[in-house]
Order: sequence, then structure tokens, then C-alpha cells
Amino acid sequence: MRLPADHPLRQDLNDEVHARPAEALRGPARISYLALMTDLEERARFRDAVADLARRRQVAPPPAGATHFSADLGPYRLIWEQHTEFSRVTFIAPGAGEDPFAEPALRLVPAEWVAALPGQIVVAAHGALIPDAQGPAPDPDRLSARFFGGNVLTGASIVGGAAVALTDFRVGADGFSRFFILDHGMTPWQAGRAVQRLLEMDTYRMLALMALPAARRLAGQLVGMEQKLTEVTTALVSAGEADEPVLLDRLTDLAAEVEGRDAETRYRFSASNAYWGLVQRRIVELREVRIEGLQTLSEFIERRVAPGMETVRAIAARQAALAQRVARATQLLSTRVDVTREQQNQSVLNAMNRRAELQLRLQQTVEGLSLAAITYYVVGLIGSAANGIYTAGGGFDPDLVTGIAIPIVAGLGWVVLQRARRKLRRREA
Repeated sequence: MRLPADHPLRQDLNDEVHARPAEALRGPARISYLALMTDLEERARFRDAVADLARRRQVAPPPAGATHFSADLGPYRLIWEQHTEFSRVTFIAPGAGEDPFAEPALRLVPAEWVAALPGQIVVAAHGALIPDAQGPAPDPDRLSARFFGGNVLTGASIVGGAAVALTDFRVGADGFSRFFILDHGMTPWQAGRAVQRLLEMDTYRMLALMALPAARRLAGQLVGMEQKLTEVTTALVSAGEADEPVLLDRLTDLAAEVEGRDAETRYRFSASNAYWGLVQRRIVELREVRIEGLQTLSEFIERRVAPGMETVRAIAARQAALAQRVARATQLLSTRVDVTREQQNQSVLNAMNRRAELQLRLQQTVEGLSLAAITYYVVGLIGSAANGIYTAGGGFDPDLVTGIAIPIVAGLGWVVLQRARRKLRRREA
């Protein structure tokens, strides 16, 4: 059957749900895990490093553009994953011995290859998956003394009681944290998913808390910015027209400062909330059951990490509220400045109107004087003409002719002047 053409993203979107699958694990096994913050260039170099390690073991490297890769490299299995801002690599080796942390899986990887990995380490962990079919209640004190330097352990029964996971959430002298899993009968896929969730929980926990130092720095800066806003709004109450432009400049500078801090922290705060959500989901997926005398993983995370996340959220909300307050104050002051300008413009227009009225009156006066002058000259011409005719023997009195001409000439001049005014008004209209 012939189907319509596929959407160009169909295959990629379908494959996304199968990306980064958990590996099937069988104990005993040792796990070494590294998660490194990487930028765009470092992620490309990380992919090249993984490809180089695969070629050393005569294994096909990850294809161009791949974001995850797993392969059996002989003594160990390699799992590489690339994420938005970090890359991680996991090494799984069979066997455990008396002390699975004495010879971790990472010892099987060339040391120079590990040292050359690009990026900065966020999480480095060694893990051990130990079969324990009988499933007796673990002795936390004995396990702590043997594998965790006597530190207080956190853990629980996971996967509905099919395993026990223990850790101290500490970075040891070797730079690695440790987690220990007693397998009471998990299937290989369950074991793989349990290990993956523990590692992801620890990684996302660290990434979620990366916003906390930024939030603490921002808290001190917000105090100063809030003080500036208080000073401006207080001065605004009694400010005069001359003070308003200065206050507006101060508010504009403050708004720019707030927006700058928001631009610096917005991504980190948003990413932190997203990572925190992933931490909580991974804990739920572990299906913890309390072990008497031990603090569960969820309790530890809630007690130690949740306050930091609440701090991040509170600072982010405080920053957003400050931005809104600055925007409102700026709008209020801008409105006052606009009103002041409107009043100034109205005063200018009134002054212009008064000047126009004076000019009109002056013009009318000038027009009256001009009419008188025109009448004087025209009547003078008529009088001269009448005197000439009278001298030549005309039979009328030139003074009478001049007197009669005065109102006639003045009236005609006034009519012509009024018509000119009406034409000008029509043009203006």
C-alpha cells in the first residue's frame, strides 16, 4: 500500500522516545560515571573523543550528529550521552571482588583519554551492583565502615523491594562519590533502569543547585536595586517639574540594571526548575520503601536540596516583582512628565494665540492706515484732475468733486479689502 509522504520530522520524533535507553545489567558489576558541563565546541570534541575510544577497540564510532552511543569495548561497556549543556559517559565492567571500589570500571579506560575529556566535571561517581539473592536486611554501619569511610548513609529499598540502594552523597578524597546496590532479584532491565535513575537523580540534583550561587549573589544586588527604587518613588511624591526628568533618568538606569540581571539569570533559574522536576520524577520512579534506621533518598533530597530550590524560586520571583514595580514607577513618572509637557505645550499654544491676536489687530490697524493712505492719494489724483479740467474752462467746482470722491474711494477700498480677507479665510479653511 502506498502512503502519503512522511513528515520530515516523523522518524526523528519517533526515535526520540527510544533515545538514551537503559542498559541491561547483571551483577556483580562495577559502574563509573562522569558528567561534565560542556559548551557547543566542547560537546563536539567530546563526541570525537568517544569516537576515538571506540576506534581504539575496533568498534564502529557514533555516527555524525549522534547524541547518544553505547558499545561493548571488550573489558567494559561504554555509554555516552549528550545533553543540552552537559555530556556524560558511563563505563560498566563485570565483576566486583571483595571491594568493588578498589578497582573501579574507570581503571580499565586509558588514563590519558579520561584526562583529556573536555568540559568541567559536575558529577563523578563509582557504583557497585552486588547480587544478594537472600536479601537480608543490610547493615548500614558495616557497609559504611567498609565502603563509605564511616559516613552516615542514606538509602532505601527500591524497585518495590527488589533491591537496596545506599549512598552518602559525599565526594571522596579520590574525587568520586559512591553508591552501592544490593540486588535481591531484579531483572537485568530493572537493574539497568535503577542504576540509570540513581545516576540521573544525582546529576540533576547538582544541575538544579547550580542556580543557588547565582541566586545568593543576586539577593544582595536586589537589596541595592530595591533601595534605589524606594528612593525614587519617595522623591516622586514631592517632585516638581524640574525634578521629573532627573528621576526618569534614574528609573531608566534602574530598569536597565534589572533587565541586565534578569538576562544573566533567567536561563539558569529556568533550567534549575526543570532539573528539579526531573530529580523528583526520578525519585518517584525508584519506588522507595523505607529501611528502618535509614533516611530515604527522597527525604534526604527534600531536606537538603528543596530549601535551596525554594531560595532560587523566591529570588526569581523577587526579581520579577522588582521588574514589575520599576515598570509601574516608570510608567507613572512618564505619565507625569507627559502631563507636564502637555501643560507646557498648552502654555506655548496660548502664547501663540495671544501673539496671533495681537498680530491680527496690528494687521487690521495697518490695513486701516493703508486704506486711509490709498484714499488720500486717489482723492488727491482726482482733485488734481478736477483742478486741471476747471482751469481749462470746466463748469464745476474742483473742491466739490474732491469732497464727493472721498467717501466713494474709501468705500470702494473697504469693499476690495473685505473681499481679499474672505478669499484668504476660504483658503485657510
